[in-house]
Amino acid sequence: MNFKKGFTLIELLVVVAIIGILASVVLASLNTARSKGANAAIKANLANIRAQAELVYDGAAPNSYDTVCNGTQDANIAKALAAAHTTSGASGAIVLTYTTAQIISTSNCHATSAAWAISTPLKAPEGPLLYWCVDSLGTSTGRVSPLAASTAACPAT
Repeated sequence: MNFKKGFTLIELLVVVAIIGILASVVLASLNTARSKGANAAIKANLANIRAQAELVYDGAAPNSYDTVCNGTQDANIAKALAAAHTTSGASGAIVLTYTTAQIISTSNCHATSAAWAISTPLKAPEGPLLYWCVDSLGTSTGRVSPLAASTAACPAT
């Protein structure tokens, strides 16, 4: 008898197909992890803004949040908001006007002398939540809808 040792073409094709299927599952999971990581970065940047806003408040005489949304007054807040906006992939501008409502592609910062709120889109939706909002009351929450005009607090979702 003359037996040849080795794998048949069918066996090799089955192995290649299995590897391809496993690779596609891993790549799909990797994209989900990237989106969750981007959302975590957005939340971290907005959380850092809360601490910086308190420094702005304490440094103003009399104490006020008026300049929290003024990028020329406080560069640290402007940088953190820009980082969150860039990470979200939003194509619109960063809006610093109190009376301007947020739209889907913008990050908004609203401030009065007594309060402030900042909202930016998430990179990937977290269930029904499309935005992340932080404010001077300590709220840090996901939102379904954008921040409304003349709002200096994160409303309940």
